[in-house]
Amino acid sequence: MSDQKHLTLPILGMTCANCVATVERNLKRVDGVEAANVNLASERAAVTYDPDKANLDDFIKRVQGAGYQVAIGEASLGIKNLTDASDVLRLDKVLNAQEGVIEAQVSLATERALIKYVPTVISQNELRQLIRSSGFDLLETDRPLEDAEASARKQDIAQQKRLLWIGLIFTVPLFILSMSRDFGLLPMSFAHAPWMNYLFWALATPVQFYVGWQYFANGFKSLRNGSANMDVLVALGSSTAYFYSIFITLGFIPGHVFFETSAVIITLVKLGKFLEAKAKGGASDAIRKLMDLRPRTAYVVRDGIEVEVNIDEVVVGDLVLVHPGEQIPVDGVVVDGRSSVDESMLTGESLPVEKTPGEPLIGGTINKMGLLKFEATKVGKETVLAQIIKLVEEAQSSKAPIQNLADKISAIFVPAVIVIAAITFLIWYFLIPLSPGTDVSLFTRALINTVAVLVIACPCAMGLATPTAVMVGTGKGAEMGILIKKSESLERAGQITTVVLDKTGTITRGQPAVTRVILIEFAGSEDDMLRLVASVEKRSEHPLGEAITAEANARGLTLSEPLGFSAVAGHGVQAEVDGRQVLVGNRRLMRNQAIEIESAEDDIRELEEDGNTALLVSLDGRLSAVIGVADTIKEGSQAAIDTLHAMGLQVAMVTGDNLRTAHAIARQLNIDTVLAEVLPGDKAAEIKKLQAEGHTVAMVGDGINDAPALAQADIGIAIGTGTDIAMASAPVVLISGDLRAVPKTIALSRKTLKTIKQNLFWAFFYNIILIPAAAAGWLNPMLAAGAMSFSSIFVVTNSLRLKRFRFDA
Repeated sequence: MSDQKHLTLPILGMTCANCVATVERNLKRVDGVEAANVNLASERAAVTYDPDKANLDDFIKRVQGAGYQVAIGEASLGIKNLTDASDVLRLDKVLNAQEGVIEAQVSLATERALIKYVPTVISQNELRQLIRSSGFDLLETDRPLEDAEASARKQDIAQQKRLLWIGLIFTVPLFILSMSRDFGLLPMSFAHAPWMNYLFWALATPVQFYVGWQYFANGFKSLRNGSANMDVLVALGSSTAYFYSIFITLGFIPGHVFFETSAVIITLVKLGKFLEAKAKGGASDAIRKLMDLRPRTAYVVRDGIEVEVNIDEVVVGDLVLVHPGEQIPVDGVVVDGRSSVDESMLTGESLPVEKTPGEPLIGGTINKMGLLKFEATKVGKETVLAQIIKLVEEAQSSKAPIQNLADKISAIFVPAVIVIAAITFLIWYFLIPLSPGTDVSLFTRALINTVAVLVIACPCAMGLATPTAVMVGTGKGAEMGILIKKSESLERAGQITTVVLDKTGTITRGQPAVTRVILIEFAGSEDDMLRLVASVEKRSEHPLGEAITAEANARGLTLSEPLGFSAVAGHGVQAEVDGRQVLVGNRRLMRNQAIEIESAEDDIRELEEDGNTALLVSLDGRLSAVIGVADTIKEGSQAAIDTLHAMGLQVAMVTGDNLRTAHAIARQLNIDTVLAEVLPGDKAAEIKKLQAEGHTVAMVGDGINDAPALAQADIGIAIGTGTDIAMASAPVVLISGDLRAVPKTIALSRKTLKTIKQNLFWAFFYNIILIPAAAAGWLNPMLAAGAMSFSSIFVVTNSLRLKRFRFDA
């Protein structure tokens, strides 16, 4: 079986939750599709599939067959060194074989490649790199690379705006004339002229069939696919009023025409959709800001000369120069120079970070002061910024569990509304008599109330309630240095009751130092003991071992080469050094080797009560020394724990340290629960015990050593993962490594969850209250159309308030 692949498709033409369900259903019908999630707010479909059974063309055909479109980008790239027809055929074949390319045509005469592509699958930069890797050069262009998806959506909004203006041009005079006639503001001869209804008909027709054509076309496609969406309701409501008025105008039945009702319904809905699209654009501001961080050019050293090149021409290993005030173009490591770098746009940390040779650099951050020369280590899709953008986009395309309720209701919503509308007509026509003096017929009255029911119903608000809040919430998180990979995590984080913190590297800096060397039975000096222990520990990758090696190096000691080195996870290390068997570790290691340690218990206890980790050293089977190693607490750890307590959360610490040392740190930081002497592989079991006790647990760790515990927790939060963003096993990554981002994450989640619940309450409350009101005859169809449009705009703008979220830990 092939490995699964994931891709994202930008969808055009969706208007409500039923559209989402239709697209999802059609994508899932493609053989090999494992999962398909469609997001109405971001207008994207995330598909997981088996590449041996399905491909991009299959998905595009399914989307188009359902009545929607996939946003397609077009690129015209000039090629420098096309020499003959074989070059054209070769490049044409390479381009057309690339995933994401819909069609590519290479012309020898014009020396250009015309490429149609899906911008969420492949970018123009990647197309340029593909052409270069095929042995061709590109003509330089001063025109900035186009965001093809954004361009397609702008064109769609521009089209909606044009239709809105056309609708207003015809609807406003129609409405004024109609209302003036109804209220007796026109001269009698003019108001009752035989041609007046024909004028209304003429004004209403372009609105009905040109401005409103989208509702008829999409409604028909929706019904053809076995579902009914918002377009069906708008088309039914406006058409009922329009065609009823035609029959009256032609004299087939007596009564009052409602051409202005049909026109106003379509124009108001069009206005609402236009405003909604503009507002939804604000929901993706965070992604656009991240994309804007990508520089377009870089200064690289080629043949000893500094030259400016396009960013996509930078390759791994290039020496790149960054002048003061410039953005760092790609990821790398400083080779020469000293400076401070503003990383706030990625980490949320306001203070610049000092950079010296050997320090990592992240593309998109800003060099503040000195000239830096660095070696490029990651370019293109591999950079941290590119990974962050990709992961945030995936999170925004995913579906939060709380959305399932809205999806289930939306699936039956439109058919239910049509049934309610039919019942409304029957009741008003057959069961409720006209009041004395009423100047409308039974049929007209029943028809007006039926149209109001059709138009007032709004599945759009239900469909937008969750995804818009998730989009803004995940985007805001990215701005704050909080990378939320799935919308499910954003929802779960707000339900946390207990936060479990790994000690080393999370609460502490993970850079321990030797504090004391206590000799027990050893004839040499401290330095002699330290040299033997460091000779063993230089092979270890444990932070405590590195601390001992660092201390020996600082004292200028010459280390020996250990023989037969072995490490026992959670216990210690052993090896032969200069003919002596050296064991370094904790009590468990000594007990397992039957080494007596009682004589050193007072020294061990004293070290542990001061917050040190006591490393026991055995030489040739006898306890010879105890070395105290302490790790310093990170700046911000105390403030973070205090804030978590203030939020009503329990805080636990998990560590491999012994109980006494762990309690010393816990007392210092006011930690509620201590889980000590826990082996790395047992951390997940400790999380499971807490969950069994009824706690909803967030585990905070380094993202690699704590992977099982992060996976077991209700939500895993990886902290301090630095540049390995994509490697972190947790669904939430704190880019800055500052523990104060943990309460920020939970607070943001709570705020987002609150916003989602507000949106869902409004969407359901609106429909529950106003559909019966329309059925009761309390709402005019035109007012109903306005209210329906307002409901969607309210939900989107309420979600946009999350952009103003602030939290100071």
